[in-house]
Amino acid sequence: MLKRLLPLFVALLAGCAVGPDYEPPVIDSPAQFTEVHDDHPFDRAQEARFWGGFDDPMLAVLIDQVLSANQNLRVAVARYERADALLRGSRREQLPTIGANASAASQHLAAAERPPAGRGDDDIELYQVSATASWELDLFGRLRRASEAQAARLEAAGAELDALQVALVGQVASSYFELRGLQQQLDVAQQNVAIQRDSLGIVQARLNAGRSTNFDVMRARSQLESTRAAIPELQAEIRTRMHRIAVLTGQAPGSLIGQLSTAVALPTAMPEIPVGSPGSVLRRRPDIRVAERTLAAATADIGVATADLFPRFSLDALIGSVAVDSSDLFTGSSESRRVALGIDWTFLNFGRVRARIDARDAEARAALAEYEQVILEALEETENLLVRYHRFQDRTERLTEASDAARRAAELARMRYERGYIGYFEVLDAEQELLETENALERSRTATVLSMVNLYRALAGAPREPETTASVQ
Repeated sequence: MLKRLLPLFVALLAGCAVGPDYEPPVIDSPAQFTEVHDDHPFDRAQEARFWGGFDDPMLAVLIDQVLSANQNLRVAVARYERADALLRGSRREQLPTIGANASAASQHLAAAERPPAGRGDDDIELYQVSATASWELDLFGRLRRASEAQAARLEAAGAELDALQVALVGQVASSYFELRGLQQQLDVAQQNVAIQRDSLGIVQARLNAGRSTNFDVMRARSQLESTRAAIPELQAEIRTRMHRIAVLTGQAPGSLIGQLSTAVALPTAMPEIPVGSPGSVLRRRPDIRVAERTLAAATADIGVATADLFPRFSLDALIGSVAVDSSDLFTGSSESRRVALGIDWTFLNFGRVRARIDARDAEARAALAEYEQVILEALEETENLLVRYHRFQDRTERLTEASDAARRAAELARMRYERGYIGYFEVLDAEQELLETENALERSRTATVLSMVNLYRALAGAPREPETTASVQ
């Protein structure tokens, strides 16, 4: 009878798995971003050119180091490898479990265990060799759904690894450009210290000549010391950025101080990035892939829980040899065979199984809502960064003109003061305006570069090209 039923079981194994089949959500995205009106593709060649567009070899070295030596990245790689191992294990559970055993036993029988006189020995030996196979017949797809869920989690782990790479590249670039911006602010402060020291000398000389007052000297000295007071804070911020960059690249905090101490100007020309359509951005972003794969895993988990409503069938087989003398092993008379079909079905657990199914269904609905929310936040982040980048560019242009005008005004004020046309108050005011404008310009330049870095990160300029899993229109 078992031989007649076996083809039926094989046919059932090819049947459908219980639970919902996953379909990637189709999300309607805007036709274009409000700040851009192009749909050029963002390809790998452009990704490779982006960091090179800053023409900064040190930045390129730091990015290579962070992708090869960052400790958080190593943690993510280990988690990906763990997910891969779990998937391999899940797939193995769908295959038969094969084992082998052998034993040799010698036993002395007690009087009560002995057969009637003359029908046996007091001491017996038993030799046994066998091979066994056990296979859960996955008729309702419990194991297939579990493997499907684990495959989705592996893909989510891969997307998390991609997202971390994007984030780390953005962090090291941001810290690097913040460092360069702070170094430029320090240079501005030191230049203004030199200018104000010269101004103090002029006021002191005029006082000695009877053409100025102690009030002017004290005002000039106060301004000089106020400018000097900003230098230690800038130096501290510079050092902390160096420490951050070193740790991001997997090194001790002080490792890069020598290499980064020489000031380098911020880039004046920004690399061009064709933003493309919102749909193309959403397809590239690894955080959206993480959310979509998490939804796929949650959907497959519903099938795993649903399969518990149905019986589990298992097929067990044994072939071996049993003999009381080792020389009789593997002879025809010692052959042993067994084939068994097992059914495991606990009827009283239906209430608990239904509760688990409801819980998995709720988790899937939550994963769908999280997926949709991640998409909305990704669109919001990109729109915000586009606005900031374009407005920071405008602000930097205006501040550049303002700085040139303030520098010229301070020079004229000092010339007019030396000739006695104006009082020192006007000189102080002009120099203070110059310092504030130049500091604002350097901060704006830094903000513009950082906004470009953050925009690149939001557009998912990943170190390696991700695979598209969700359908986004």
